Amino acid sequence: MPSNRMGRINEELQRELAALIPTVKDPRVQGLISVTGVETTPDLRYAKVRVSMLDQSSAAQVVKGLRSAAGYLRRELGRRLELRYTPELSFEEDDSIRHGAHILELLRDPEVVKPANPANAHIVLDEDEEE
Repeated sequence: MPSNRMGRINEELQRELAALIPTVKDPRVQGLISVTGVETTPDLRYAKVRVSMLDQSSAAQVVKGLRSAAGYLRRELGRRLELRYTPELSFEEDDSIRHGAHILELLRDPEVVKPANPANAHIVLDEDEEE
């Protein structure tokens, strides 16, 4: 029976990193930062951490600050988790939430997306009734 060990490790790393990031003292690492995903190599030597920020204007600085604090985060992960190897962390910005919000905005725009059936053009959505 195949196990989901890598998935469980990735989730545990994500949970612990989400708890550790607010303790980073680097002034570049501030604001609401979410760990959206972690991908670990099968040998547990490297982990790619995707982060998303509420304030997109300082996203590059936040990622630089996290890269600078990677040693501290790795040491703290090693103390909290019982793994043979604590993975080396690499951080990258995750813009999937922003991309999804943009697509949703386009789908809600009646000038961009026309009704599939012209006979349904008279149907008013709940959101339009409030306006």
